Amino acid sequence: MNRFHGALVALVTPFIDGRLDEQGLINLIEFQIAGGTHGIVPCGTTGESATIGFDEHKRVIDLTVKTVNGRVPVVAGTGANNTMEAIELTESAKESGADAVLSVVPYYNKPSQEGMYLHFRKIAESVDIPMFLYNVPGRTVVNMLPETVARLAEVDNIIGIKEASGSLEQISDVIRRCPKDFIVLSGDDFTAMPTVSIGGKGVISVISNVCPGDMAKMMEAALAGNTQLAQELHYRMFELMKLMFCEPNPVPAKKGAELMGKIKSGLPRLPLAPMSGANLEKLQAAMRKMSLI
Repeated sequence: MNRFHGALVALVTPFIDGRLDEQGLINLIEFQIAGGTHGIVPCGTTGESATIGFDEHKRVIDLTVKTVNGRVPVVAGTGANNTMEAIELTESAKESGADAVLSVVPYYNKPSQEGMYLHFRKIAESVDIPMFLYNVPGRTVVNMLPETVARLAEVDNIIGIKEASGSLEQISDVIRRCPKDFIVLSGDDFTAMPTVSIGGKGVISVISNVCPGDMAKMMEAALAGNTQLAQELHYRMFELMKLMFCEPNPVPAKKGAELMGKIKSGLPRLPLAPMSGANLEKLQAAMRKMSLI
């Protein structure tokens, strides 16, 4: 089986008083590996990549690679809506020793399908490191179509995609069009199990921040064809999966990690606001139900 499979955590970035909490990051990584997570993805959307500076971004990836120390793959978030910036972050991740990078569809500037193709091809040709594309139209406004993904799958170094369209039809079309060894990972916890059932290899997960063991077991069961166990775990986590998005990601995930004592502060950076009282009560109730707190 390929190295990039199962449940990879979209890791939150902990801050104290607005600054990177390096020990908190180390503690989170150790918690993830002890819990059975199959890979670590720092500096993605859940890692607040939009509000961490260039130097911080590079430091988070560097510290993650050093802490993981080869125990599981590290897929570093290095995307940007500026191709040159994406190349710089990708070069830095390679220097740090990341196993692969995750590069998001450019946001805000709304590139055409051809623009997306040229953007990702340029990055892949500029830095020799395995790359996952990241399609998340709910955040980028534009949707990278399966035919564009299939074109990019032919480019050296582009080995897979995190597909967060939430559409099993689109995921199926990507799998159908791309080479057999192209790695399709779900970008949504809700579609993780069904994505595996139609040929995907795993998930880059938000809920894994608070229950890495259950998500890892669900993915292992799904990949092994144990549908009954995978379904049981899916529905065990389903309420909490929904609550992970009751406010903008990663606000609930960070608060959950704080409630579990895994980080000192779950506060996000502005413009994300702290979690509201009503939603916090729901999150606490769901986490108690699962014996997480």
